[in-house]
Amino acid sequence: MGLGELSRLLQLHLPKKFQEGQEGGPSKKVKLLPEGEETVFTIPGFESYGCGECHQPEQLLDKSIDRMRQTLNRLTVNFPERPPLKQFIIQPWADEWLRPGQFAHTTFDTIRIFPAAILVDSKVYENATHLHESLHLTQPFLGVANELEAYGLNIRSDPRFLILNFPYFSDTVTEFFIPEFSDILKRFFARPVKERASVNGADMIVPKEVQWFLMPFEDDTLTKISVAVEKMEPLLQEVSRLNRKYPLKAAYLGEQTRAASLLLDIAAVKTLPLPPLDLDPASLKEAFSILDVQFNKLDNTRLGYRIDRKHEALMTMTYHLRLKDTAIRLGIYFRFLKQRFIGDDGEVKLVVPDAEDFKKYVEEKRRDIKKMADSPKLTPIEKAGALRMLDSIPED
Repeated sequence: MGLGELSRLLQLHLPKKFQEGQEGGPSKKVKLLPEGEETVFTIPGFESYGCGECHQPEQLLDKSIDRMRQTLNRLTVNFPERPPLKQFIIQPWADEWLRPGQFAHTTFDTIRIFPAAILVDSKVYENATHLHESLHLTQPFLGVANELEAYGLNIRSDPRFLILNFPYFSDTVTEFFIPEFSDILKRFFARPVKERASVNGADMIVPKEVQWFLMPFEDDTLTKISVAVEKMEPLLQEVSRLNRKYPLKAAYLGEQTRAASLLLDIAAVKTLPLPPLDLDPASLKEAFSILDVQFNKLDNTRLGYRIDRKHEALMTMTYHLRLKDTAIRLGIYFRFLKQRFIGDDGEVKLVVPDAEDFKKYVEEKRRDIKKMADSPKLTPIEKAGALRMLDSIPED
């Protein structure tokens, strides 16, 4: 599909302004898997938001049901656990549960998705968003580690997802698989995109990420990334294991460090031999001290900052220690992770810098989930899912 046609379709399916009391709409209850529970598919506000002017509700619901059946079958290739999908909402409006900039959002046993996102997902991404959100349903808690794990599923199907979501993967890819990965990123994102330009008389509204995905890119480079992803399989599996065995600590460390790639980086130093590092012991010790200071800071959790502590440490090394070589800085960083998070037995130990801060973080998340469960805008299915998650989180 060309950009002009995709833009035209998206223009017709932009999120509407929420209208109180207009949430009723067609629905259908089916079993997606023979051994599974029933799932409610619904299009709230179908008539009041004008969907009925162009669409038949039964046809849209049946297409969504078929899409999700295929998605769940794909998911079981890597994750045998059945996602507890009890509700699938095609949502024509934007609100706090599904914001305008999002494609879709998993709440509690529920996937909410915009009509425009379904268009992009089915016509461009081969339903990668459906796959991504389905995996979220199987995760026991919240946090950036969930996104890392879900994008790890997406990169298995297409290397372009690794480039588009590079903050989760680039340091591990650069250190262990493709040293020139930063140059690949520059070439990929240097390709010009159309931003609010006129295409066939209409404004272009296709997101930049979608345009980059659609553009032809170097076949040999995409093949090289695909090979790297195959070699990363043990690391991706370890990310999933850690996220499910230590969901609270994984979530906390994600917020405390704001390092989106942290679990993958830890999995890498557990699983792979570190490349050689040519650095004198005194400089290495000083660099470790810089990393230690940054990774012990609690401003993100206590004050609500959003500072990437890994990035801050690497930048400090650049200017204070005059370490301009990216390979040297990454070599130091990964050695620091091995010292901090890998025990003498070779197993991962997710160390939190402050036990009291960790406890307060969990308490805050419990309050957040309770507040969500009390929201009148959640459906009964979502409320029940929120309360069940709340019950699963230890209070001390």
